[in-house]
Amino acid sequence: MTFKLPVSVLVVVHTAELEVLLLERNRHGGSGAAFWQSVTGSLDHPGELPAAAAAREVLEETGIEAPAGALSDWRVTNTFEIFTQWRHRYAPGVTHNTEHVFGLALPRRHAVRLEPREHVAYAWLSWREAAARCFSWSNRDAIAMLGERAVIS
Repeated sequence: MTFKLPVSVLVVVHTAELEVLLLERNRHGGSGAAFWQSVTGSLDHPGELPAAAAAREVLEETGIEAPAGALSDWRVTNTFEIFTQWRHRYAPGVTHNTEHVFGLALPRRHAVRLEPREHVAYAWLSWREAAARCFSWSNRDAIAMLGERAVIS
């Protein structure tokens, strides 16, 4: 069995007007609760750079190809405990994941082609609405940073 690497990316896809793309995952842990998130994914192999994983995940999960220079490394990393029900995907003893945060600025909304095994719906929302809808604290914080950066500039 090939184990997942405990290193992942989070990509906040947004427009110039700070509309944020969120994806609804297939039911989180079978709970029936809606689980909205930005583009996320693990590195495929130890040599894959986080920026390459971010571009790959955006394409795989949305069908959007990141234009040259549009993907930015926010230089933010989060470490969090992996939910118990998902630890079997990782090597024995692995309990925490390190997540690298990126942004993908698009001039306007793009059509989205979902990966049906992973997601069932998508929505373009204001950054405040998007942050409020996210399940993950790290995703909420990243989207809030996007809004704060815009207010400051």
